[in-house]
Amino acid sequence: MLPVMLKNSWFPTVFDDFLSNDFMPRANATAPAVNVKEDADAYTMEVAAPGLKKEFCRVNINDEGNLSVAIEQKVENKEEDKKHHYLRREFSYTNYRQNYTLPTDVDREGISAKVEDGILTVVLPKIKKEEKKLTRTIEIG
Repeated sequence: MLPVMLKNSWFPTVFDDFLSNDFMPRANATAPAVNVKEDADAYTMEVAAPGLKKEFCRVNINDEGNLSVAIEQKVENKEEDKKHHYLRREFSYTNYRQNYTLPTDVDREGISAKVEDGILTVVLPKIKKEEKKLTRTIEIG
């Protein structure tokens, strides 16, 4: 007869590591990829979400002055097998919310957003700084 090894807390097994629930939230959590570009006039943020429609997106400035991006998408697929009178439904629900701290040089009143080809593009224009003219007339006293 082989001895049976009881689970001891000091001796983790390969299966404990593999089946542990500690990694589950990270494995199930999906966040869209975000690109941020900068040029002389603006920052451009691109949020990739295939199948994204503008009705599913909300972009605003929150009470703390940060940019808040929220995507909420509900999809229902139905397939019916008439031979067996079987109805199959698959529900898909995607919810993403992220706050971004804006740089101090962003014109918060000029922010714009659009959705095209599954990409949410948020343009964050920079505050225009007036260059001081160096030429001036000096009065002789």
